[in-house]
Amino acid sequence: MEKLRAIPQRAPVRSMLVGALAALALAGPAVAQDKPKAEVMHWWTSGGEAAAVKVFADQYTKAGGIWVDSAVAGGQAARSAAINRIVGGNPPTASQFNTGKQFDDLVSQGLLNTVDQVAEEGKWKSFLPPSFIEAASREGHMYAVPVNVHGQNWAFYSKEVLDKSGVTAVPTNWDDFFVALDKIKAAGFTPLAQGGEPWQERLLFNVVLQSVSKDTFMRLYAKNDATAIDTPEFKKSVEIFGKLRAYTDAGSPGRNWNDTTALLITNKAGVQFMGDWAKGEFKAANKEAGKDFYCQIGIDDKELVIGGDVFVFPKTTDAAQVKAQNLLASTMLSPETQVLFNIQKGSMPVRTDVDASKFDLCAQKGMKLLADPAHQTPVIDMLASADLVGALEDVITNFWNNKSQTPDEFTAKFADALKSAQ
Repeated sequence: MEKLRAIPQRAPVRSMLVGALAALALAGPAVAQDKPKAEVMHWWTSGGEAAAVKVFADQYTKAGGIWVDSAVAGGQAARSAAINRIVGGNPPTASQFNTGKQFDDLVSQGLLNTVDQVAEEGKWKSFLPPSFIEAASREGHMYAVPVNVHGQNWAFYSKEVLDKSGVTAVPTNWDDFFVALDKIKAAGFTPLAQGGEPWQERLLFNVVLQSVSKDTFMRLYAKNDATAIDTPEFKKSVEIFGKLRAYTDAGSPGRNWNDTTALLITNKAGVQFMGDWAKGEFKAANKEAGKDFYCQIGIDDKELVIGGDVFVFPKTTDAAQVKAQNLLASTMLSPETQVLFNIQKGSMPVRTDVDASKFDLCAQKGMKLLADPAHQTPVIDMLASADLVGALEDVITNFWNNKSQTPDEFTAKFADALKSAQ
């Protein structure tokens, strides 16, 4: 201090600037250390997903934080890696899960922080759909931040492939759908673009099941009612699902969903049933809905199967990490972030109070159904335990990849898996 006071008032301006810059340089690391640093684990690694997660990173930086990206390809692999780190005592700041029951064990073991304070301060219950508040809460406490609403029963069509195949309109029932597939096949294209991973095969089966009978879907998954298997609607669903196996290409087994979407983008395949995150790939490829591709909800645009993504916050008493978690939670649900992120992701905002005018025609179509609970069906992950979902997925994928297995054999195995969870 004495030396500072001893600097003559007539000291050259250059010397004063050098001194000031040196002081700022010394202060720099301390300032950086004060910024909330958040390591965020997620599985968003495709082109469209990377653009979406960058929105979160940029918005968090803008809010005064430091984003540390920790991406692990594949949802199951990313969840497993996060759980291992949390249980092992080296947790990230936040980790991605799907909306539903996947993080129940972490809650029951006391390994997650709540976001109750942030939710109360931000008045989340005033703009979040009740079903998503329920999905993020356990025993009256919120343990997760929902960041989007995904419609999981979309059908995406290549306009060019339909035109060249003589398909003049997007089909609106299963009979016309198979007629269209036959025309696409005859024209030399792959009719059904299907990725060969268990979760994708489960998604396709549930798209079919829900489109045939919402009541059967809900009886099976929400009520664990094994008698629903004996209905004509379930039998019809299995027959349609089995019939679809003949319309895929030889490269289907083991293929990622985004590589499968690329078949539509490059006009090599006719249709893909996939969640609306596929729109992020179309956007990244500069493809426009209605011009380059068509989007339809299910088979008839009448019912939206909804799910989404959430982030959970591992237990910590470290004040700096709690601060980072709270800032991240509030940033992800800010109106600006919700719009920017979901446009890139292809999903719909989980906030019901944001401006929807900037979203594409597919999202606008989805939002109309999202506004009416009567036209919504929760995704299986929000209804059934993770163990049941896994058991049914094994049955579904085994049937899909074993063309010699009959519908009756599949039905018996499905019933066994359902009863084992009772």
